[in-house]
Amino acid sequence: MSQIDALPPLRDVIATHELKARKSLGQNFLLDLNLTAKIARQVGDLANCDVLEIGPGPGGLTRGLLAEGARRVVAVEKDRRCIPALEDIVAHHPERLQVLEGDALDIDPTLHLTAPIRIAANLPYNIGTELLVRWLTPPRWPPFWQSLTLMFQREVAERITAQPGSKAYGRLAILAQWRCTANIVLSLPPEAFTPPPKVSSAVVHLVALKEPKFPADAKTLERVVATAFNQRRKMLRSALKPLGGDIEDRLRAAGIAPTDRAENIPLEGFCALARELVH
Repeated sequence: MSQIDALPPLRDVIATHELKARKSLGQNFLLDLNLTAKIARQVGDLANCDVLEIGPGPGGLTRGLLAEGARRVVAVEKDRRCIPALEDIVAHHPERLQVLEGDALDIDPTLHLTAPIRIAANLPYNIGTELLVRWLTPPRWPPFWQSLTLMFQREVAERITAQPGSKAYGRLAILAQWRCTANIVLSLPPEAFTPPPKVSSAVVHLVALKEPKFPADAKTLERVVATAFNQRRKMLRSALKPLGGDIEDRLRAAGIAPTDRAENIPLEGFCALARELVH
């Protein structure tokens, strides 16, 4: 399925528009339309959804999302060089694709989207984690999006889906798994990209839950988790001293041994501690 639409192959597109991936923008282009279509299918049934895409580059995933039937795609691209290539796709799908030129960290995409909304992106490596944390920590929950289907470096994907007791388990796993189901749904080797990055990549699919898995104040939980993992090798009674008060008593009340370490505490335990610290 090298052809999913009437548009040219992606290698021709980047040659025509002289698009060379820039390291400063965290760019690695995925040019195999089989793979971009496969990623688009991981997003789910798109027939009645708007899709937000960040960093479309020459538009491989964009074309996959449109081919999979997305009601509408809003693509945010910072690199002005890519805009003409994306406008070629707009010409084929004038009612279904809108391209916003700008920095995804500065643009409010909700002004251009209609619910239900899903987010899909081969995220630029240099802003991927920051965007994810923003999407996971909005002022109100449920968020504006139903699901996130995002490509990261494999190491980051493993941090999002990690379980207690593993070296990858930390703040990102707790933020993601408190309010979402999170699974790695696709792995990609470096040679799938142009230019090949030094690391493997993986696609993570996160589905927003209506309510968090366990009750806790969001800001308190974030503070507890950040403090605990800031010194993850220390016992919690030491690592959490910056929170003040009698932290050992609070830990025991939450069912946590003061001598335990952050990487061994399940999500439920952190939520229990966050509740204790609010009292």
